[in-house]
Amino acid sequence: MQIEWPAILSRTPTSTSETMPGTTPIPEPPALPFIGHVAELDRELPLNSFVSLADRYGEIYRLRLPGRTIVVASSHRIVDELCDESRFIKIPKAALYEIRNGVHDGLFTAKIEEPNWGIAHRVLMPAFGPMSIRNMFDEMHEISTQLAMKWARYGPNHPIEVSEDFTRLALDTLALCSMGYRFNSYYTSELHPFIAAMGDFLTESGNRPNRTMPSWFYRNEDAKYFKDIETLRQTADEVLQERKRNPSDRKDLLSAMLKGVDPKTGQHMSDSSITDNLITFLIAGHETTSGLLSFAFYELLKHPDAYRKAQQEVDTVIGKGPITVDHMSKLPYIAAVMRETLRLDAPISQISVTAKEDTLLAGKYPIYKDEAAAMLLKKMHVDPAVYGDDALEFKPERMLDEPFNKLPKNAWKPFGNGLRACIGRPFAWQEATLAMAMLLQNFNFVLDDPSYSLAIKQTLTIKPKGFRMRATLRDGMTPSQLEHRLAGKEMPTEALSGLSLKDPASSTANGSGTPITVLYGSNSGTCESLAQRVASDASRHGFSVSKIDILDTANGNLPKGQPVVIITASYEGQPPDNAAHFVSWIENIKDKTALEGVQYAVFGVGHHDWAQTFHRIPNLVNTKLEEAGATRLADLGLTDVGMGDAFTDFETWEDDVLWPALKKQYGTSNDGTDSSQAASLKVSITSPRTSALRQDVMEGLVVETRTLTAEGEPVKKHMEIVLPSDQTYRAGDYLAVLPINPERIVERAMRRFHLPWDAHITIGSDGMTSLPTNTSLPAHNILGAYVELSQPATRRNISVLVEAAKDDNEREALKKLANESYEEVSSKRISVLDLLEKYTSVDLPLGTFLAMLPPMRVRQYSISSSPLWNPNHVTLTFSVLEAPSKSGQGVYVGVASSYLSSLAAGDKLHIAVRPSHAAFHLPQDVEKTPVVCIAAGTGLAPFRGFIQERAAMVAAGRTLAPAMLFVGCREPGRDDLYADELAQWEKDGAVTVRRAYSRKPEAAGGCKYVQDALKAAEEEVTQLWREGAKLYICGSRAVGEGVKNVIVELAKKEAKREGKEVTEDQAAKWWEGLRNTRYATDVFD
Repeated sequence: MQIEWPAILSRTPTSTSETMPGTTPIPEPPALPFIGHVAELDRELPLNSFVSLADRYGEIYRLRLPGRTIVVASSHRIVDELCDESRFIKIPKAALYEIRNGVHDGLFTAKIEEPNWGIAHRVLMPAFGPMSIRNMFDEMHEISTQLAMKWARYGPNHPIEVSEDFTRLALDTLALCSMGYRFNSYYTSELHPFIAAMGDFLTESGNRPNRTMPSWFYRNEDAKYFKDIETLRQTADEVLQERKRNPSDRKDLLSAMLKGVDPKTGQHMSDSSITDNLITFLIAGHETTSGLLSFAFYELLKHPDAYRKAQQEVDTVIGKGPITVDHMSKLPYIAAVMRETLRLDAPISQISVTAKEDTLLAGKYPIYKDEAAAMLLKKMHVDPAVYGDDALEFKPERMLDEPFNKLPKNAWKPFGNGLRACIGRPFAWQEATLAMAMLLQNFNFVLDDPSYSLAIKQTLTIKPKGFRMRATLRDGMTPSQLEHRLAGKEMPTEALSGLSLKDPASSTANGSGTPITVLYGSNSGTCESLAQRVASDASRHGFSVSKIDILDTANGNLPKGQPVVIITASYEGQPPDNAAHFVSWIENIKDKTALEGVQYAVFGVGHHDWAQTFHRIPNLVNTKLEEAGATRLADLGLTDVGMGDAFTDFETWEDDVLWPALKKQYGTSNDGTDSSQAASLKVSITSPRTSALRQDVMEGLVVETRTLTAEGEPVKKHMEIVLPSDQTYRAGDYLAVLPINPERIVERAMRRFHLPWDAHITIGSDGMTSLPTNTSLPAHNILGAYVELSQPATRRNISVLVEAAKDDNEREALKKLANESYEEVSSKRISVLDLLEKYTSVDLPLGTFLAMLPPMRVRQYSISSSPLWNPNHVTLTFSVLEAPSKSGQGVYVGVASSYLSSLAAGDKLHIAVRPSHAAFHLPQDVEKTPVVCIAAGTGLAPFRGFIQERAAMVAAGRTLAPAMLFVGCREPGRDDLYADELAQWEKDGAVTVRRAYSRKPEAAGGCKYVQDALKAAEEEVTQLWREGAKLYICGSRAVGEGVKNVIVELAKKEAKREGKEVTEDQAAKWWEGLRNTRYATDVFD
């Protein structure tokens, strides 16, 4: 089974030949004296460095290191040549060379001319034949069953360390099937010494080629290294000798090696060679198969439609019965999922070969005899020339049998090449297919952190880092019922009762009452906060919360006999990350009685900017549940966060629609608490934020800030931030920032509640809260970091203030605000704190005040840099919002922008990279696809990243398709952001810039707004559009509408030029139909 170490560690010396005549030099990064390109490589994750260099330099580049060079190829056309074994050959080097210390001339470390390789290869080929692999199925099934039972007993709220458990699966399966040995990884708390020794041996084998000090300096490492080798060989030898002393009729790999005869030489394998290859199988197979399974489940969880299709195939082909070996060949979609996973995330990310003679690649690039070449599969597998402009997207359909078999030769190489390709491919394929089928048959999975973005850990192979998921048994099974199903036995009578498995951790009930389930879909935290409000209010209305969780946990598993309250948002017509699997499920329910007995109510959140898809997901959930037989308990509630009244709209729906409907249906009654009284927290007045608030942000470091605008202009700033480790990004992505309230607002709150600046508070709560409980924290930390102090007051908030007011006149004034004058509160964004300061007779406990406020939520900003500039740093470009408050009380300060503006170099902040829509990135084929970017103000941010990326490519010698940037601002020299930088990039040929100045249109050829500049360049834009240009828009809604009008007008003109008459409506429909294919938008208020 093939293992390659990053070929950059190759020891092959470079040829001294000069460039061959009539050739094109292979591009290289600028080199440093003596060390060459060593500094270009990330020691922890060299793969990212290789990919980044390929993005910059294109299909081929050369790296120089002390004493050696390496050519890295990333296009299919060049990789296809490198696969020619008449010109290129595999020679073990670097880590593979070091691994020979432990396994000598085993199958994947041997030189091709070594006799033991040929003998072992010919002896073992029949052992990996179809019948032999089929005969291993039962033992594979046994180990997969052990994994399934472990996850079942964990329960639905336990985070599973995915890569770790799949590594145990692969290792135990290999050991049992290859040599009848049991590591029992799922039954022991301590790993077998062999496993620990193997891990340390592989790690040190990777480190040894990079040593720079004299050998005596590493004597301790060497002693441990050779002791680990001794452990590996001793264990394998013991297994071998035990089998020789007690012969077995097992038809495993060990038997094949003991009994097999090389048909060419007539020789048997030696004991030493058998030991080498026993260890080889364990090293190679456990790394690659566990990586495949880990990446496959990550991709499925990120792509709900593919997840549903894979699970549906298992349900159709296998059903609820036992899985048999005959099923393995009847799961084409599972096979496509695994092929597509290996295309995007091949555990072996490179294959290295060596040139036999001086030769040319692509007919022009010289590579010399004995020079190493690496096939960079991570890039070759996404070559748009083979896989199209959507090559980065996970689409299993492209890997179904028919299209897969039509792929060009050598376009898919996860199992290596030619004679040295993975001998154990059929073994790994059956093992992985079985594991996927068994897990999808019996579980539903959700990401433990729905915002998790793929991070990579690189050793001999690559695997997901920090990837955790949760598993819920399907069909209402218990672990004991699963055990019967997997064993093919009759299910116990209580099985499949339709009731969900109850996990104590999922229940928040703390008293009597009718059970209620609360489910939410939320990216930014708003819907989660609303769900917590329902849970907090439930006991007051006679209900007891049995579960509050993300919608995806109810995929295929909605409870019956109790109300289910669903609160979900809609993002550009798509479900939130943690609701996508649920939505995919209900969209595809065919049985109109499937959800009979489910009773539900839905509240939806949306934003009016996305007019075409406004509230699509809440409406869809509300409709599809009823179509599948569920009973709607209450009318759909909706709110528009763009209007700022989300919490008020929700409370109105809750008080006037939801609770009355639920009480009527279930006959519950209030607990006697006045409905106007807010839930309160117990606060005792006597550091940093905890994970109680958000778990999906990490610490970043500010390294630079500067103001981009002239004195007297609205402030716009630039900030450079070091990303948390393992965070990666693409130009066009977002940075989520968890802010802190402005100091002046915190001071106001401290003053209103008469808190000394050094006051600490301890919060206690009987219900749900996102605040840290039962720990003493500074009051200004709680008020600054945990709650939204500027959130407009809701009607319910004001009703609480009415009850707490001591002065009759103030009480009447507040009553009026809560009713007929509430529009004033909403339009002027008057907060609870504003009201407390104005109506001084209100005697409100601090705990009640805190309970009123929503938790602090993240804000998203477009990243304004490219990873080709710096893969570990991002920049933000933002406006600082500060204006007279509409409430008439002081100045309104933007929470996030003022927080960012207050930071200086050396400060830390909580951030996370969030991917933007797949369409809002530069096209894959930058050499052939033109780009048109249109922005105003700080809408320039993502396009600075785009152009910075193009500039890096141009500087590396690549020839790109044209790019135009249309950007609008007020006045040159005043708020013309990044003018000098853009001028240099334009000079370099990365972009053509056209401007509009609203104050001085005469300085921009009469263009006042950016749509005017677009219209003025009508001929150029039309020509680029004909050439297949992708168009991107970022700015306010007005900018988006203005651009749309210009493009629609251009389309009508173009149609007229071709002799066609197109109406305004037809052109508008045409434009909308191209969204996220030919154009993409990022529109904000």
